[in-house]
Amino acid sequence: MWSATLELTESLIRAPSVTPFDAGCQQIIAERLKKMGFHIEWLPFGDVQNLWARLGDKAPLFVFAGHTDVVPTGPIDQWTSDPFTPTTRDGFLYGRGAADMKSGLAAMMIAAENFIEKNPHFNGSIGFLITSDEEGASINGTKKVMEVLQNRNEKIDYCIIGEASSQYQLGDQIRVGRRGSLHGKLTIFGKQGHVAFPELAKNPIHLFASALHDLTKEKWDEGNAFFPPTSFQISNIHSGTNATNVIPGNLECLFNFRFSTALTVAEIQQRVMHILEKNQLDFDCQWDLSGNPFLTKQGKLMDATQSAIADVTGLTPVLSTGGGTSDGRFIAPTGTEVIELGPINASVHQIDEHVKIEDLEILTKIYEEILVNIF
Repeated sequence: MWSATLELTESLIRAPSVTPFDAGCQQIIAERLKKMGFHIEWLPFGDVQNLWARLGDKAPLFVFAGHTDVVPTGPIDQWTSDPFTPTTRDGFLYGRGAADMKSGLAAMMIAAENFIEKNPHFNGSIGFLITSDEEGASINGTKKVMEVLQNRNEKIDYCIIGEASSQYQLGDQIRVGRRGSLHGKLTIFGKQGHVAFPELAKNPIHLFASALHDLTKEKWDEGNAFFPPTSFQISNIHSGTNATNVIPGNLECLFNFRFSTALTVAEIQQRVMHILEKNQLDFDCQWDLSGNPFLTKQGKLMDATQSAIADVTGLTPVLSTGGGTSDGRFIAPTGTEVIELGPINASVHQIDEHVKIEDLEILTKIYEEILVNIF
C-alpha cells in the first residue's frame, strides 16, 4: 500500500548521511516545508548543516526536532541488503537510519502537512529544527541553533524529538527526560623502571588498583521516581610500552558518569577527587560535560502526547528517562517542554536496522493528533 511517510522515509535513507554529513536530506525536507509556507533558514556551523524552519509568528511555538545524520554502517557485507538502498521485507523497511531517525522525520513532515491542510488558520506556530550533528560531536548542531534562537529571543514552548523511544510496541514508552553524561580523563603518574627492580619504580597500575575498587563500589545515589541510580563506568584503560620487562610510567583511564537529578556535576567531581586523594595518588583529572540531566514537567505537551497515543493505539505509555543522551539536553534548559517519541528502538545502530512499515502510519497519526491537541 502506498504511503507518503514510507515514500519520504525511503528518500531519506537513500542519502548516505553518515555523521556529520547531511548528504541532501535537509534539502528534501526544506522543499516540502517551503510548499507548506514555512520560512526556511540555513544555519551551517563548520561541516554541520542545520535547518530551522518556522510557519507562523505567534505563540505557542511547537517544534519538531530531529537529526538527519546516521552512524556508520559497520561491515556492509554483513547487511542482508545495502544499508542505503531502502528495502522492504516481511512488513519491515530496512536501511541505515530507518529507525534512528529518518522514519521519525518523515512522520513529522507528513503529520505537519496533514494538520496544516486541515487547519490552515491554527492559532500558533510550528517549527522544524533539523541537524546533522546528533550522532557525532554534537557541538555544531542543535546546541548552536539553540544559541541563535535564544540570542534573538525566539522561545520554543513545546518540542517533540523523533528519537526511537518505543520499546516493544509503538507508543508504549516515551522519554520525558534524560540522564546527564559526564566524561573524565584520569592520568595516574608513576615512575617507569625495570620489572626486576620494582623498588626503583612506581607502578601506576598497582597504585590505581585500590582507587579503582573504591570508585566501582561507591554508591553514588539512590536515583528518584524518574531516574535510576547514577552509574559509573570505565570505558578505557591504557598503560605501558608493550614491553614485558618495563614498569609503565603513567596510566590513562577514561570513564563516564550517567547521572540523575539527585546529583550535581560539582558533587560528582568532589567525591571522585576525594577517593583519588584518599588513595594518595599523584594524578590529573580532566572533565567534559556532555549534558546535564533534564526532566519535563507534567504539562500541556505531556497531556497532549499521552492523549494522542491513547486515541491512536489504546496504549498508556511508560514515562522513561532511560537510554543515552539526546539533543533534548540543549533544548530543555530554555524552559521548553520536551518529549521524545518515535519508533521501536530494538535495531538502532545495528546491522540490518529496520522499522515496522505499519508503524510509520501509526506514528504519523500520533504526531498529527498531538498537533491537534496542542492547538
